[in-house]
Amino acid sequence: MVNKFLFPKGGAETYMLELGRQLKADGHEVEFFGMDCAGRCVSNSADEYVGEIDFHGASLMKKLSSPVKTIYSKEAAKKLGRVIEVFKPDVIHFNNINFQLTPSVIIEAKKRNIPTVQTVHDVQIACPNHRMYIEQREQVCTECIEKGYLSCIKNRCVQSSLLKSAVAAAESAYYHRKNTYNLIDRYICPSNFMAQQIIKGGVEKDRISVIHNYSPEVNASDYNKSSGERYVLYFGRVSIEKGLKLLFDVMEELPDVKLIVAGTGPLEDELKARGLKNAEFAGFKSGAELYSLISGAAASVYPSQWFENCPMSVIESIKLGTPVITCDIGGTKELIDDGKNGVIYKADDKLSLKEAIEKIYRDSELSEAMSRYCLENGTTAPIKEYAQKIEKIYGELTV
Repeated sequence: MVNKFLFPKGGAETYMLELGRQLKADGHEVEFFGMDCAGRCVSNSADEYVGEIDFHGASLMKKLSSPVKTIYSKEAAKKLGRVIEVFKPDVIHFNNINFQLTPSVIIEAKKRNIPTVQTVHDVQIACPNHRMYIEQREQVCTECIEKGYLSCIKNRCVQSSLLKSAVAAAESAYYHRKNTYNLIDRYICPSNFMAQQIIKGGVEKDRISVIHNYSPEVNASDYNKSSGERYVLYFGRVSIEKGLKLLFDVMEELPDVKLIVAGTGPLEDELKARGLKNAEFAGFKSGAELYSLISGAAASVYPSQWFENCPMSVIESIKLGTPVITCDIGGTKELIDDGKNGVIYKADDKLSLKEAIEKIYRDSELSEAMSRYCLENGTTAPIKEYAQKIEKIYGELTV
């Protein structure tokens, strides 16, 4: 298992660690390779890792010397080679590798003729910024696919920085010119949307398998539906691309509807400053506390304004019997059976989002019917069944 961070920093890391745990439980030997950063919770028999790289807090000297390392890391390739020599893997499963590890690790694996798999957690193959979203403009963007990678530089897509955007564009151009991404034997895309984006980015269609993310190991019966005050819930990162400004605009027009926001992020202070009396900030929640909040909600609201892939938050909500309100772009809508386990509204449309919230919130019979549908039909497989699908792919590549 290869990923730049080797601790549960975000969704990609949690995915990798959970899948690795399940594969071990199924009798496989699993080792990990990535950065030796604070919090690393897994290891490998060669005890080789890449030195920690922090592009956000780096000194000026490091920032000036990092572009080459960001595009091609000799250190990562060399150290992965040592791990391969000691562990002798049957398959290498890549996750997030760009910038800190770089696709040099793909080239190293293929030099040794080892079958490779990669789970696609973001749109990096098609977009140098990994996001298809320009934060300073607060809008989605597909210019690199349509017009070429110079668009990334022109728009200063990466943290509004000309240098970082130029490095990201150079990385994309370099590896696409070398056709590096078609060295991966099989891509696992958590959504059909993601599959279409990497095809546009140059990946051959027959290298792709679409498998929605696994559902969490949580029993909905442990979290009883609340009979108290009704509320709708947003949980996740509190940041611009998540559509929370639009959500708060809607909540201003629905003063009798309570919104709970569970999470933290850079937009938090701005949203609090709006002083909405019907909005409560619960802070970061996880585990049983989060599951209780989800289970007690009339609906969870997922108003992202960028292209989501296959959000675990949506899967968790459905697993706990809480219908989801989400928009009609990206991969999220693939998880929703409109009118049955949630409502799909028109992206960036305040009236459409308002009507979706009111539809569920004001009709308790409808929300209860949707809750039953969520519990009875689910949306994705549990981790054990998911791992079996991945093992089947490994087997196909190692015959």
